[in-house]
Amino acid sequence: MSASAADASVPGETGAARIQKLFRTTAFKLSLAYLAIFALCAFLALGYVAWNARAVLDDQIVSTIDAEINGLSEQYNTGGLRRLITVVERRSREPGASLYLVTTAGGDHVVGNVGYVPAAVLATPGQSETRYGRNDSDAEAHRAIVRVFTLPGGFRLLVGRDTEERDRLRAVIGRAFVTALAAVVILGVIGGWLAASRVLRRVDAMTQTTRAIMAGDLDGRLHVAGNGDELDRLASSLNLMLERIGELMRGMREVSDNIAHDLKTPLTRLRNRADEALRRASSPDELRAALEAVIDEGDGLIRVFNALLMIARLEAGGARDILLPLDIAPTVRGVGDLYEAVAEDRGLVLDVRAEDGLIIAGNRELIGQALANLIDNALKYGATSHAGGASVTLEAWRMGDSIRLAVSDHGPGIPEAERGRVLDRFVRLEDARSRPGFGLGLSLVNAVVRLHQGTLRLADNAPGLRVEIAVPAQAAPETGDIPDAPPSAGPVPAPS
Repeated sequence: MSASAADASVPGETGAARIQKLFRTTAFKLSLAYLAIFALCAFLALGYVAWNARAVLDDQIVSTIDAEINGLSEQYNTGGLRRLITVVERRSREPGASLYLVTTAGGDHVVGNVGYVPAAVLATPGQSETRYGRNDSDAEAHRAIVRVFTLPGGFRLLVGRDTEERDRLRAVIGRAFVTALAAVVILGVIGGWLAASRVLRRVDAMTQTTRAIMAGDLDGRLHVAGNGDELDRLASSLNLMLERIGELMRGMREVSDNIAHDLKTPLTRLRNRADEALRRASSPDELRAALEAVIDEGDGLIRVFNALLMIARLEAGGARDILLPLDIAPTVRGVGDLYEAVAEDRGLVLDVRAEDGLIIAGNRELIGQALANLIDNALKYGATSHAGGASVTLEAWRMGDSIRLAVSDHGPGIPEAERGRVLDRFVRLEDARSRPGFGLGLSLVNAVVRLHQGTLRLADNAPGLRVEIAVPAQAAPETGDIPDAPPSAGPVPAPS
């Protein structure tokens, strides 16, 4: 799929609908959730910083006030109230944030740079934060942290410090706090919008592709961006699924076509034999012979349909629940025993070599069926005498993490260009069309191998054909309860 297709929106969708869909996307909701969490963390962090900054500034102010009080206390101890008033008057004229005030017991101003302070503050010794004015005209215009002392004779001494710098810093921190939160929210919303838009474009592209596939374009595949994210992994998995579905659909079409063509001949032959028996048979024996021929032909067709049903079931994975721990060595030997007499009747030798303890997760009947088909094909099409004396070889051994099964013959073999095609249903090579069969044997073997999650390989045996199967090996169960007896009647090969 091209990049332009990946960016395409769903046809007929309005802008409002698209925005509404964007807000409903998981990516946008996750972005908002992360934004809320981050904003809360930022709020708590900035709030903690602001609170600590105010506490530090308050401590500095209190420390400054304590230093002022210690200095004034020394002056008072040295020269009494008169010297204290003189020092306060001198310090009051100095610029800065320090505040001084001496009043009489009645609250009358004696000296200092504070023009107004609430009477309740002067009447209560100790530390407090209050409003004040440099003079009566700007009463309550400022705030300060002050400490009040009662002197002999009822005089009041107020020492404090203006909190304007602290309040200015708090305002700066507050503005930074609001600005930071606003920036977080704005950038978070924009980031969530961009992330959700990107995801939505890719999801819309996937939706478009799936709609095209549902409309009949089975070759369509989902776009993979190549960045390895979760959507790429999902698209890759869906593409593999679509490949498998496409294979099954092609197989169904091929089966339908092949049934229409390849089964037409035996059905026609069946009908002609019955018609000929009705027209020409003049005795019960001739009718009986004709009926027996019709029955044989019908049995062959039934075997064909049974093989087709089995292949379809295996390819659909419907038999995967019957895969159990299995030692296939006895099964291999059992199949060899069943075909040893057949090979002797044809003047050939069947050599069976199987190691012990070949454990797989499999089904004994299906494995036996596959091996029977391969041996039957080898004896029928591929076996000829050679100097070694063994015309067909059946082997089973372990290689690494897999169990290998191989059937080899010394016949004409299969051309390399045809080896992939002969695994399809009803495919028969030219030199095999003169022999009985329908071309389903290797298709059934391939379906059995795929059910067991294995691989099937056709190779040159120089001369002849070598069919090799590899299936994953399994550890032997601790109980040792492994079904290993070969079937009593033996597997019946599918029509080849």
